Amino acid sequence: MSRRLRAEHHELLVHTGQHYDDELSRIFVDELDVPAPERELGVHDGTNTSQTARMLAALEPLLDEEAPDAVLVYGDTNSTLAGALAAAQRGVPVVHVEAGMRSFDRAMPEELNRVLTDHLSDLLLVPSRTAADNLAREGVAGRVEDVGDVMVDVARLMAPRVRERTDALQSWGVAPGEYLLATAHRAGNVDDPARLARLVELLLAVEGPVVLPLHPRTRARLEAGGMLGRLEQAPAVRLGAPVGYLEFSALLHHARAVLTDSGGVQKEAYLAAVPCVTLRPVTEWVETVEAGWNALVDLDAERARAALERPPPAAHPALYGDGEAGARVVAAMAAHTLRRR
Repeated sequence: MSRRLRAEHHELLVHTGQHYDDELSRIFVDELDVPAPERELGVHDGTNTSQTARMLAALEPLLDEEAPDAVLVYGDTNSTLAGALAAAQRGVPVVHVEAGMRSFDRAMPEELNRVLTDHLSDLLLVPSRTAADNLAREGVAGRVEDVGDVMVDVARLMAPRVRERTDALQSWGVAPGEYLLATAHRAGNVDDPARLARLVELLLAVEGPVVLPLHPRTRARLEAGGMLGRLEQAPAVRLGAPVGYLEFSALLHHARAVLTDSGGVQKEAYLAAVPCVTLRPVTEWVETVEAGWNALVDLDAERARAALERPPPAAHPALYGDGEAGARVVAAMAAHTLRRR
């Protein structure tokens, strides 16, 4: 998106600081050759409410100073909601990429963020027909356009590089097609000690090897709960530090299947045609479940084992577009700005 925007417009990239761990922030910018953020707000730690409030306080003077034609927000993070709310309160048009996604679980902070952002937005750019239907039912005030998913653009761009990265597997001691890739970081799974214990039992119950790059949040909760040692001592579990985008994508492409509670990883698994087992009872990416490539098991170890034994479907439809979403986003933004003028 940044490259396409900067070819025709002036983009000011703001990094709120919400994802401040070096492995989860800077390395992605470096590997994908995204321009460095012009502004760093340094807002991290604290509750969702505290983060959002501090972001709003930092964004208000920035919007006054820059007076942008539009504010572009992505996804469903606290940063997404803060950017949308600060812009809407100042009367700046809000453009939401990945609008319309719904898990229908209001206990998830991400669900609250995406619903509120959609109802603040002037231009809602959806990745799928399902997302557009969700917005139609809710009666949003903004203009809705189905542009496809920008992650398809990224996946197609990076696929040749990550397929060649079998060296990424060597440091984990695994071979292509013979291991599971696991990720877990969602607050609902790791902040509750009882659910975290179920997560550990599930990872120990599936047939490995299991490659598990540990999110900093998850490692901290495992250590605090005295459960990290069980995973460290399990012969089939390969623990490690968070990895960069390219290494993670290589691990995903060559995995037998993926175990995750991440919405983004579910989608990336589908784009890579790798079966996914989602460690949640619901998902916003319902099309992947309907297509048979994703199974919702929550933290039920037996259901996870059963899902992993299923053969992958023969069909793999293009659910999220043709890899040209970025161009459509820029065109939609330009047309929307012209209409306003």
